[in-house]
Amino acid sequence: MTAMISGSQLRTVLLGTRVEKATGTLASETKTLFTIAGGKVAITSIVGEVTTAITVANSYKLQANPTTGTTKDLCAATDIGTTDTPAGNLLGFQGLTGDSILTGPGAVPTIKQPIIVNTGTIEHVSAGTDGAITWVLTYIPIDDGASVVAA
Repeated sequence: MTAMISGSQLRTVLLGTRVEKATGTLASETKTLFTIAGGKVAITSIVGEVTTAITVANSYKLQANPTTGTTKDLCAATDIGTTDTPAGNLLGFQGLTGDSILTGPGAVPTIKQPIIVNTGTIEHVSAGTDGAITWVLTYIPIDDGASVVAA
C-alpha cells in the first residue's frame, strides 16, 4: 500500500505553519503584517509576491518589533520602485540584517537559516505610494503555545 502526503502536509513538515498577508496599496508608513503571540517562533521562510506593480521610488524593508525590546531590521531598506517591479515578481532576502531585498520574475532566494523572533509584530516600512505585495511566512513555534497570525 502506498502512503501519500499532500503538498501542504509536506510543506508543514519541512517549513512549519503558513501565514499570508496582503499589504493593500503601499503608502508611506510603517504597517503591521504579522503578529507573534505566546512566545518565540522561528521564521523558516518569507517570500513576497507583487500583486500590483510598484512603479514609484520606494525604500522598503521588513522589521521585527518585539513587545519588549528593540526593533530589529530583518533586511536592509531597498528601492523596489525606481526600476519598476511588475506584478508577479517575487521578493525575498537571505536573512542577514544587511541583505537587500531581491526581486525576480520567477525565482528569489529565501532565508538561509531560521530567524528567531519574540512576541510582537513583523512590520513593513514603506516610503512608496503605489503597488501591493502579498507576503507568505512560514514558522515553527520555539515556545509552547507561540503562534503567528496575519495582522
